[in-house]
Amino acid sequence: MMDVIKIIDKYYKENVALRDILLIHSKAVTRQALNIADKHPELKLDRTFIEEAAMLHDIGIIECNAPAIQCFGTMPYICHGVLGAEMLRKEGLPRHARVCERHTGAGLPLDEILEQKLPLPHCDLQPETLEEQVICYADKFFSKTRLDHEKTIEEAEKSLRKFGDRGVLRFRKWTDMFE
Repeated sequence: MMDVIKIIDKYYKENVALRDILLIHSKAVTRQALNIADKHPELKLDRTFIEEAAMLHDIGIIECNAPAIQCFGTMPYICHGVLGAEMLRKEGLPRHARVCERHTGAGLPLDEILEQKLPLPHCDLQPETLEEQVICYADKFFSKTRLDHEKTIEEAEKSLRKFGDRGVLRFRKWTDMFE
Protein backbone atom coordinates (compact mmCIF):
# COMPACT_ATOMS: atom_id res chain seq x y z
CA MET A 1 0.00 0.00 0.00
CA MET A 2 1.19 3.51 -0.81
CA ASP A 3 2.01 5.98 1.95
CA VAL A 4 -1.12 8.14 1.90
CA ILE A 5 0.00 10.08 4.97
CA LYS A 6 3.05 11.26 3.04
CA ILE A 7 0.76 12.61 0.29
CA ILE A 8 -1.50 14.33 2.82
CA ASP A 9 1.46 15.83 4.65
CA LYS A 10 2.79 17.29 1.39
CA TYR A 11 -0.29 19.53 1.17
CA TYR A 12 -1.13 20.01 4.86
CA LYS A 13 2.22 20.86 6.47
CA GLU A 14 1.10 24.49 6.99
CA ASN A 15 -2.30 23.64 8.52
CA VAL A 16 -1.91 21.00 11.22
CA ALA A 17 -5.37 21.62 12.70
CA LEU A 18 -7.03 20.89 9.36
CA ARG A 19 -4.73 17.89 8.83
CA ASP A 20 -5.97 16.43 12.12
CA ILE A 21 -9.62 16.97 11.15
CA LEU A 22 -8.98 15.42 7.74
CA LEU A 23 -7.25 12.37 9.23
CA ILE A 24 -9.92 11.70 11.86
CA HIS A 25 -12.69 12.00 9.26
CA SER A 26 -10.86 9.98 6.61
CA LYS A 27 -10.00 7.17 9.03
CA ALA A 28 -13.68 6.87 10.01
CA VAL A 29 -14.74 6.75 6.35
CA THR A 30 -12.01 4.19 5.63
CA ARG A 31 -13.15 1.94 8.50
CA GLN A 32 -16.75 2.10 7.29
CA ALA A 33 -15.79 1.37 3.67
CA LEU A 34 -13.55 -1.56 4.68
CA ASN A 35 -16.34 -2.96 6.87
CA ILE A 36 -18.60 -2.93 3.82
CA ALA A 37 -15.92 -4.68 1.75
CA ASP A 38 -15.50 -7.32 4.45
CA LYS A 39 -19.26 -7.81 4.79
CA HIS A 40 -19.67 -8.31 1.03
CA PRO A 41 -16.93 -10.60 -0.31
CA GLU A 42 -19.23 -11.42 -3.22
CA LEU A 43 -18.59 -7.90 -4.58
CA LYS A 44 -14.86 -8.68 -4.96
CA LEU A 45 -13.89 -5.14 -3.98
CA ASP A 46 -10.29 -3.94 -4.19
CA ARG A 47 -9.64 -3.52 -0.45
CA THR A 48 -6.22 -1.89 -0.83
CA PHE A 49 -7.57 0.68 -3.25
CA ILE A 50 -10.54 1.40 -0.97
CA GLU A 51 -8.19 1.99 1.96
CA GLU A 52 -5.98 4.38 -0.02
CA ALA A 53 -8.77 6.25 -1.82
CA ALA A 54 -10.94 6.62 1.29
CA MET A 55 -7.99 8.19 3.11
CA LEU A 56 -7.46 10.64 0.22
CA HIS A 57 -11.05 11.40 -0.82
CA ASP A 58 -11.18 14.82 0.91
CA ILE A 59 -7.63 16.00 0.27
CA GLY A 60 -8.96 18.99 -1.70
CA ILE A 61 -10.56 20.70 1.32
CA ILE A 62 -7.28 22.58 1.90
CA GLU A 63 -8.18 24.85 -1.05
CA CYS A 64 -11.69 25.65 0.23
CA ASN A 65 -13.23 28.33 2.40
CA ALA A 66 -14.84 26.59 5.39
CA PRO A 67 -13.48 28.28 8.53
CA ALA A 68 -15.59 26.11 10.86
CA ILE A 69 -13.29 23.21 9.97
CA GLN A 70 -10.08 25.23 9.67
CA CYS A 71 -10.25 25.55 5.86
CA PHE A 72 -8.99 28.98 4.86
CA GLY A 73 -8.73 28.65 1.09
CA THR A 74 -10.63 30.68 -1.47
CA MET A 75 -12.79 28.12 -3.28
CA PRO A 76 -16.38 27.14 -2.41
CA TYR A 77 -16.50 23.95 -0.35
CA ILE A 78 -18.52 22.11 -2.99
CA CYS A 79 -15.41 22.26 -5.18
CA HIS A 80 -13.26 20.20 -2.79
CA GLY A 81 -13.77 16.99 -4.74
CA VAL A 82 -12.65 18.34 -8.09
CA LEU A 83 -9.78 20.22 -6.43
CA GLY A 84 -8.66 17.01 -4.73
CA ALA A 85 -8.92 15.18 -8.03
CA GLU A 86 -6.54 17.72 -9.62
CA MET A 87 -4.08 17.21 -6.76
CA LEU A 88 -4.17 13.42 -7.05
CA ARG A 89 -3.82 13.47 -10.83
CA LYS A 90 -0.64 15.51 -10.33
CA GLU A 91 0.49 12.77 -7.93
CA GLY A 92 -0.06 10.19 -10.69
CA LEU A 93 -3.19 8.73 -9.06
CA PRO A 94 -5.98 9.04 -11.65
CA ARG A 95 -8.10 6.22 -10.18
CA HIS A 96 -7.96 7.80 -6.71
CA ALA A 97 -8.75 11.19 -8.29
CA ARG A 98 -12.04 9.79 -9.61
CA VAL A 99 -13.11 8.99 -6.04
CA CYS A 100 -12.39 12.60 -5.02
CA GLU A 101 -14.39 14.19 -7.79
CA ARG A 102 -17.35 11.78 -7.54
CA HIS A 103 -18.02 11.57 -3.77
CA THR A 104 -19.79 14.91 -3.16
CA GLY A 105 -23.36 14.36 -2.02
CA ALA A 106 -24.35 11.00 -3.44
CA GLY A 107 -22.58 11.94 -6.64
CA LEU A 108 -23.68 14.78 -8.86
CA PRO A 109 -25.12 14.11 -12.32
CA LEU A 110 -24.53 16.72 -15.01
CA ASP A 111 -28.18 17.83 -15.06
CA GLU A 112 -28.12 18.55 -11.30
CA ILE A 113 -24.86 20.49 -11.65
CA LEU A 114 -26.46 22.61 -14.41
CA GLU A 115 -29.87 23.00 -12.69
CA GLN A 116 -28.29 24.11 -9.42
CA LYS A 117 -25.68 26.25 -11.20
CA LEU A 118 -22.93 24.60 -9.18
CA PRO A 119 -19.36 25.88 -9.71
CA LEU A 120 -18.24 22.49 -10.99
CA PRO A 121 -17.13 21.12 -14.35
CA HIS A 122 -20.02 20.46 -16.70
CA CYS A 123 -19.77 16.68 -16.65
CA ASP A 124 -21.26 13.76 -14.78
CA LEU A 125 -19.67 13.41 -11.33
CA GLN A 126 -21.38 10.28 -10.06
CA PRO A 127 -19.46 7.32 -8.64
CA GLU A 128 -19.36 4.54 -11.21
CA THR A 129 -17.23 1.67 -9.93
CA LEU A 130 -18.30 -0.29 -6.87
CA GLU A 131 -15.26 1.00 -4.98
CA GLU A 132 -16.23 4.61 -5.80
CA GLN A 133 -19.79 3.91 -4.65
CA VAL A 134 -18.69 2.25 -1.39
CA ILE A 135 -16.45 5.20 -0.46
CA CYS A 136 -19.11 7.76 -1.37
CA TYR A 137 -21.67 5.83 0.71
CA ALA A 138 -19.33 5.44 3.70
CA ASP A 139 -18.52 9.15 3.61
CA LYS A 140 -22.17 10.07 4.16
CA PHE A 141 -22.02 8.75 7.75
CA PHE A 142 -19.32 11.16 8.93
CA SER A 143 -18.95 14.92 8.94
CA LYS A 144 -15.91 17.02 9.62
CA THR A 145 -17.82 19.23 12.08
CA ARG A 146 -18.85 16.42 14.46
CA LEU A 147 -15.88 14.09 14.33
CA ASP A 148 -17.09 11.91 17.21
CA HIS A 149 -20.50 11.16 15.68
CA GLU A 150 -21.51 8.47 13.23
CA LYS A 151 -24.75 9.40 11.49
CA THR A 152 -27.66 7.01 11.25
CA ILE A 153 -29.03 6.18 7.81
CA GLU A 154 -31.86 8.66 8.48
CA GLU A 155 -29.41 11.43 9.44
CA ALA A 156 -27.32 10.74 6.34
CA GLU A 157 -30.43 10.95 4.14
CA LYS A 158 -31.43 14.24 5.79
CA SER A 159 -28.02 15.78 5.06
CA LEU A 160 -28.26 14.63 1.42
CA ARG A 161 -31.60 16.34 0.82
CA LYS A 162 -29.79 19.67 0.26
CA PHE A 163 -28.48 18.17 -3.01
CA GLY A 164 -32.00 17.06 -4.06
CA ASP A 165 -34.18 14.01 -3.67
CA ARG A 166 -32.42 12.10 -6.43
CA GLY A 167 -29.29 11.92 -4.27
CA VAL A 168 -31.35 10.39 -1.49
CA LEU A 169 -32.64 7.77 -3.94
CA ARG A 170 -29.06 6.92 -4.98
CA PHE A 171 -28.09 6.65 -1.31
CA ARG A 172 -31.04 4.31 -0.61
CA LYS A 173 -29.95 2.08 -3.50
CA TRP A 174 -26.50 1.83 -1.87
CA THR A 175 -28.09 1.12 1.51
CA ASP A 176 -29.87 -1.84 -0.09
CA MET A 177 -26.60 -3.03 -1.66
CA PHE A 178 -24.19 -2.50 1.25
CA GLU A 179 -26.14 -2.98 4.48
